[in-house]
Amino acid sequence: MLKRLHAIIVAVVLTAPALAHAQSADLVLCDRVAADPSDPDKPADIKGVPEIAASDITTAIKYCAIAARSSRRAMYELGRAHAANRQATEAAAAWRKAADKGSTSAMVELGVLYGTGTGVGKDEAQARKLFERAAQAGNARGVSNLAALGGNAASDPARARELLARSAETNAEAQYQLGMMLADGKGGAQDDIAARALFEKAAAQNHPGALERMGAFVAAGRGGPKDTDAAKAYYERAAALGDEDAKKALERARCPYVIKDKLGNAVTNLCF
Repeated sequence: MLKRLHAIIVAVVLTAPALAHAQSADLVLCDRVAADPSDPDKPADIKGVPEIAASDITTAIKYCAIAARSSRRAMYELGRAHAANRQATEAAAAWRKAADKGSTSAMVELGVLYGTGTGVGKDEAQARKLFERAAQAGNARGVSNLAALGGNAASDPARARELLARSAETNAEAQYQLGMMLADGKGGAQDDIAARALFEKAAAQNHPGALERMGAFVAAGRGGPKDTDAAKAYYERAAALGDEDAKKALERARCPYVIKDKLGNAVTNLCF
């Protein structure tokens, strides 16, 4: 079946010279199973997957390894495939190569490995350096991870907003992160209307966190109209993508009545 799928993609590429010049059949397959939805290198017409399915790991490693010879995006995706296969050392090697070629997503992931000491020696200074490079290039996760380390973005939240705004026009993660800053009033004035608009943009791209935030904003009528049914729909979409806060929100809605003991401790919920 896999060989047949590969043959079909090769045929399609060969019948479309412009597309064939743009990307190989191996890259098409690599993107299909391993593209990161938040990767700035990802073309807009590629959906991506939040997590690589276990059944797709072998396919991802095989075809991303071939495509990575000429594509830094594929090299980054190869790192994702190795990480999904619990091969931290191999993931680090792939991300290092992709980062050297300018992949900001690879910089972030490699920084996480250095920050946690997974697959490489723990080195917070190296993690900070990688996050700073990604943040300077406008990578949203680079900005937020740098802030978590207490880097420049944390000491200057206004600068963090500026960095996020660079990629917020098209990148869902940047829209979500900037929306969070606007919602919390970090780095400038609080603006629920603008935050909601950013969450809505990211939610349209199936960003789990943005879907959960849209649920919360719509449920409370924050930054726009209140709509309980719409809020539930947002929560359900976020929960389906694995967002734990959305799952809790749905459970609270299903079981809103808290039963407490004589000390005031919650012991159970009544559901309907």
